[in-house]
Parts: sequence; C-alpha cells; structure tokens
Amino acid sequence: MSLENRKTAQLEDPGAELLDKAQDVWQRYGRIALGAVGAIVLMAVLGFFMMRSRATSESQAASKLAEGNMLFWQGQYDRSLEIAKQVSASYGSTPSGIDAHRLAGDDLYWNAMLLNQPEKYKEAITEYRAYLSKAKGGVLADAARRSLANSLESDRQYEEAAKTYTQLVGRLGREASAEFLLGAARSYRALGNKAEAAKSLQRLIDEFGDTSYAPAARIKLAEIQAAP
Repeated sequence: MSLENRKTAQLEDPGAELLDKAQDVWQRYGRIALGAVGAIVLMAVLGFFMMRSRATSESQAASKLAEGNMLFWQGQYDRSLEIAKQVSASYGSTPSGIDAHRLAGDDLYWNAMLLNQPEKYKEAITEYRAYLSKAKGGVLADAARRSLANSLESDRQYEEAAKTYTQLVGRLGREASAEFLLGAARSYRALGNKAEAAKSLQRLIDEFGDTSYAPAARIKLAEIQAAP
C-alpha cells in the first residue's frame, strides 16, 4: 500500500492509527520491558534460593551448637570449645554462628578459672566481643557482657571491667545490679581509685540496700573511709 493510500486508510479507520502507534511503542520499549520483568523474576528466584540456603545453614549450625552447649553443661569445655569454633567458622553469618562466639567465650572463661590458665581470659574476651559486635541485644547479650566484665577483671583490665560492670546496672535485676556495682568497686580499688570505688559502694547501699550484697558493700565502704 502506498503512503498516500495508507494515510487515506488511517483517516477512514482510526483504529489502524492506534495499532500503528502501539506497534511502534512495542518495537521501541517492548524488549526493555521484557528485560526488566526477567530481571525481577531472576532476583525473586535467587532470593528464594538464598533464603532456603540460609535456613538450611542455620538448621545445621543450630544442631551442631546444641551439641556444644550440652558438652559445656557437662563440664567438657575443651570439646565444647572445639565445636563452638567449628560452628563460628563454618556458619559465621547465621544466628547460631554468632552465638557460637558466646559459647566459646564461656568455655575459655571456665577453663581459665578451673585450670588456672589466666592467658585464656584474653581469648575469652576476644570471643565475647566478637559475639557482642553482632548480637541484637536482650538478656543473652547482657549475660555475655556480664561474663565479659568478669573476664576483664580477671585479666586485670580493671578500667574496662569497671566501665562494663557499671553499664550493666539495672539490666538484669536488683541482685545482679548490686553484684555489678560491687565488681566495679573492686576494679576501681584495684586501680587505686578509692573515690570511684566508694562512689560505687555508696550507690549500691543507697539503691540496692535490700540485696544480699549490701552488707559486704557497707564493710568495704567503711574500710575505704577508715584508710588514711
């Protein structure tokens, strides 16, 4: 059909003009649209398989970590530590892989205490910090901070220990808060900072005087005040 005849036909048939425009638009943008849809579908498929892979990894990590936890409560700290390190190395991005650092810290801390191996406190500190750098918070994270404070004090890092103890006050109940203030006072006293030690003890007496730690706090505060 000649151009003149085609124009005449379009004038006679408005639908033909719309059809021509639709074909022109499709030729220009159709492939782009198909490519965009294909990319979205591909991303959805990849996302599905990634989620399924993560779920599988977490299941495997949780099963292995449960074995490590059982060994810990049986007092088999070396075997528990071996499993914890395997889980953190193989499944580090999963929740159980993150929690494995906490378990490794506990294994190292108790080995250091029971076997009189003070060098292991530093390793425990490293594991607790690795866990806390990724933990979302909550009671378990606060419990790990408590163990971190104990490890810091045992490793004679008294300034960091006092700071960590003080940050925990009010987070795990009244008895625990009194315990933390007493720990902070011990750490400050080990540093020779009697003023801060007395301040922590006085806070314990004022805010947590009904706890089991209050009598010891009163005695220690009196000792500080009586010292020249």
